[in-house]
This record gives sequence, structure tokens and C-alpha cells, in this order.
Amino acid sequence: MTKFSASKTGALYPACYNIALFSAQTNVNKVENVSNSVEQALALIKRGAEEILLEEDLIEKLKEGRPLRIKAGFDPTAPDLHLGHTVLINKLRQFQDLGHHIMFLIGDFTGMIGDPTGKNQTRKPLTREDVLENAKSYKEQVFKILDPDKTEVVFNSTWMEKLGAAGMIQLAAQHTVARMLERDDFSKRFKSNQPIAIHEFLYPLIQGWDSVEMKADVELGGTDQKFNLLMGRELQKANGQKPQTVLMMPILEGLDGVQKMSKSLGNYIGVTESPSEMYGKLMSISDDLMWRYFELLSFRSNEEIEQYKAQIASGTNPRDIKAKLAEEIVTRFHGEDAAATAHKGAGNKFKWGEVPEEMPEIEIESEGGQAIPIPNVIQRAGLTKTTGQARDMMKQGAVRIDGEPVQDPKAVLDLGGPYICQAGKKRFARVVIK
Repeated sequence: MTKFSASKTGALYPACYNIALFSAQTNVNKVENVSNSVEQALALIKRGAEEILLEEDLIEKLKEGRPLRIKAGFDPTAPDLHLGHTVLINKLRQFQDLGHHIMFLIGDFTGMIGDPTGKNQTRKPLTREDVLENAKSYKEQVFKILDPDKTEVVFNSTWMEKLGAAGMIQLAAQHTVARMLERDDFSKRFKSNQPIAIHEFLYPLIQGWDSVEMKADVELGGTDQKFNLLMGRELQKANGQKPQTVLMMPILEGLDGVQKMSKSLGNYIGVTESPSEMYGKLMSISDDLMWRYFELLSFRSNEEIEQYKAQIASGTNPRDIKAKLAEEIVTRFHGEDAAATAHKGAGNKFKWGEVPEEMPEIEIESEGGQAIPIPNVIQRAGLTKTTGQARDMMKQGAVRIDGEPVQDPKAVLDLGGPYICQAGKKRFARVVIK
């Protein structure tokens, strides 16, 4: 006999029908939850990304609900990192926070070849000793961002040394010289009669083979690595694996906001720099560049960043928001205690020379909570005798607030601080406006 149960409307339906209804609704909820989860994860993954190949493949992988194998390779060609290098590592951390398996590949084998990407001449290969010493320094620095307990560190010498000469020849047979010359840097060097060493052709092949050995679902790299990253997809297909998704991150602009961050250009922020140096340099960036740094360097949510933009649109001083970014970055590499005091010794050597560790700390009372004209601040801080003298120095570019020259005599400072005020080369004061 079929059992019946009453619905809320009083109609009678078979009990099995009600169970089916409940089951169907549960499945709908599960689908919606998976969809929402994938959508939220994708929004975080795409933040700051330049290009994803292929995005639809990534979505399908995310829908599988398993930890994806995320690969990023780093050749330890130099012992010290700057914030530009951390753009990829930050994205790895976001994948890590989403529950995925992070594989941090140290290219101890490829490091001895030297990455030819963007180079107009053959690079001198590093010795194994150089590579291993640099790799040790790399690990110490990246674990200030990644969770070491949830990160698999691998070395590509593990499989490349086993491959042997015969295996290397077989690998080289999977690509043509013509295809290698499609690479922009190789093509330019070939056309301008710049030498290309045979071993340089092996670099993208080995990077691609790393993906096969690591069974990578996703590989991260810079936009200048596109050829090498796509090589991984091709070799995975040729070896019966599902091709990895390629996620390319942009090259971070340096302190000048124009050229890429580079030690050779002097526009960089090193991750081992002192808290005050790091803080001062971050406070020196332009307001526009600040949002770029928030996007690529901060772990604050998209919603928080939008709130900051709204606050500035409503009249908040951009400097106050910039300080939040500086404190976050300094905390990441030096800890909360260092970040809390970094502003006191913040000296931006890049823009305004040596700043004394000790300087007068001045509190200036505002009338009615109003912003104060900078000439008045300079005079009341004891840096000039009169506001007229302060205005003259401003016109000459000799007045700086937090390292930025201020020449408009009508410019004001809002409540808050501390502001590092400078008049001339040697007169400084740390000012708080109440």
C-alpha cells in the first residue's frame, strides 16, 4: 500500500514524492553553493591577473571541488627579493587560502642554464653552489608570505638529473627551432645577429617538462613568461595529461610608477629592507599607484579596497589609506611591533635623502577641527620663523610632507598624522594635527 502525507496546502501526495522534492531541493542548494563558491574563488583568483588561459578550463577545475595543484617556478638567480617578485607569491597565498595545494618550484637545474626571457644576450650560467645558496635565502623570504606547513617545496633537479642525456634528446625532439624562434626575445636576437646558445632553447622545454612531472593543474608566471607557460600545456597534452591552466600576473611598477620595479633602476622596495625604509618608500608612491599596489600586494578584500576608494571620494586624505597599505606590508615582513613604530624612523632615501631617526614631535591644535594650511603647519612646527618664509620655501620646492614636495601655498593638512614635515635639507618635525 502506498503511504500518503499531507502537504502544507492540505493536498495528499505519495511520501516518496515528498522525499524526492526534498532531495531535489537539496541538490539545487548544493549546486547553488558550489556555483557561489566557484564565483567567489574566481573573483579572488582573477584579481590583478593579466590573462588566464583558459578561463573556462579553470572554472571546470574549480567545480571539481578538489585541491588543485598550483605551480610556480623561481630560478634563484639572486639572493634578495623585492616586492615586484612577491606579486606571484601573493597569488600563490590566495590559492593557498582557498584550500589548494601549492608547489613552490625552485629551479636549481634551470637556474644553472639562466632564463633567456627578455634578455638580449646569453646569460652566464650560475654554479650549483650559487644556486643552492640563493635558494636557501629564497625560502626564508617567501615563507613570510606562504604557510610553510601547507607549501610543498620542490627542486627540478630531482627529475631532470634522472632524465639523462637520452631523455633530454627525446625532450628536445618534441619542438622545432622554427617554433622556438617565434619567441619574441629569440626572434629579435636572431634578426639582429645576436648569439643564441643552444642550451637557451632547452630552458622553455625544461620549464614545460616540470609541469608534466608535477602534474600541475595551474601554473603561475609573469606576462613575459607566456611562451614558457604555454609550453607546459603542450607537453602535458603530448604526455596524456590534462593541460594546465596558465595564469599570468603583470609586472609591478616601481616607485616611479612608470618602469618595472628593478634594483638596477633603484625604484624598488626590498623585502629585507628595514621597517622604516619600507614604510617610507611605500608612503612615497603616488595616490594612483597606491591602488595598483593594493591590488597586487595587499591581502585586503576587494570589498575593503572599494570602501577605501569611497572614503577618499568622501574627503578622506589618501595618505591615511596609504598608511594602511604601508603598515600591512611592513607587518608581513617584520611583524606588528615593527609596523607600529616604522613611521617614526621612516626615511625615504629614494626621494629625499637621509632622514634623522630623532626629530621634534609636535602637536598642533586645529580650530574647529579644520584642516590647516601647510605654511602655518611649517611655521607652528618651528621649521620657519614666519608663514611667509614657509610659502617662499614652498615655491622653491624646499618644503616636503612625507617626502613629497608641496609647492601650492594653499595646500592643507587634515587632522591626523604623524606627518614628517621638512623645510630645507636639515629641518624636520614629526607633526600630529588634533
